[in-house]
Amino acid sequence: MIVTVIGLGTFGAKTATRLFEKGAEVIAIDNDSELVDKIKDRVTHAVCIDVTDEKSVRSTNISDVDVAIIAIGDNIETSILAVAMLRKLGVGKIIARATNQLHEHVLREIGASEILKVEEEMGEIVSSKIVAPHVLQRYNFAAGYSIVELKLGKKFEGKTLVESQIRQNYSLNIVALQKRVPFITEDGKSAFRVEINDSPLPMDVIEADDVVVLVGSEKNFDRLFSELSET
Repeated sequence: MIVTVIGLGTFGAKTATRLFEKGAEVIAIDNDSELVDKIKDRVTHAVCIDVTDEKSVRSTNISDVDVAIIAIGDNIETSILAVAMLRKLGVGKIIARATNQLHEHVLREIGASEILKVEEEMGEIVSSKIVAPHVLQRYNFAAGYSIVELKLGKKFEGKTLVESQIRQNYSLNIVALQKRVPFITEDGKSAFRVEINDSPLPMDVIEADDVVVLVGSEKNFDRLFSELSET
C-alpha cells in the first residue's frame, strides 16, 4: 500500500511513521524543510513542497497513491486547497483532518472521502479517562456504539460470565477476556504471560487483573461506568 501524508506536525508525523512501521510505503510531504528533514529516515520518501502548487504536487506522482491523508490542522485554507488539488489529480481516497464543523462541511463538499476529527476524539478520550478511569481503551466503530477494554474491579471479581449478568443488566456483550497467567521461567523465576480468550464461555471466571472486552451502545456503557465508579 502506498500512502501519502501531507502536513508533518505532531499528528501527521506520528501517522506517517506508524504507517511506515506497519509496512506501508509512505510519502511524507510538508512545506517546512525542518519537519521534512526530521522524518526522512522514518518513512519511504520525504518531500518539501508547497501542496497548493500543482506542478510540485504532480512531480511526486501522487496520483499513484492508494490513500492520501491531509493532516494539516493549523491552516484551514491550505487543508482545503490540498484536498481540492488531490481530487483534481485523481487520488481515489482522501482522508482529511477537520478542526471544526464548518471545516468538516467544506472538506466533504469538495470530495474528502473520510474526515478525521482529532480534537473532538481527543476530548472524548480525555473525558472518558476522567469519568471512567477503569477504561483502558475505547474504539468507536459506528455511531453510538463502541468496543471497550476495561477492568471491572471488585464488583465482578470472582464471578462467572453468567453470574456477572452484564448482558442481562447492561445489554453489553463480552467478546474476549485477557488474563495474566503465572508461570515459572527456565531459570526458575516467577513471571506472567498474557493470554487472550477470544471465545469466552458462560462459566469462565472474571479475575481481578482480567481485561474484559465489551461491545455495545454508548448509553449502556455509561450505565455500567456509573455503577463501577460507585464501587
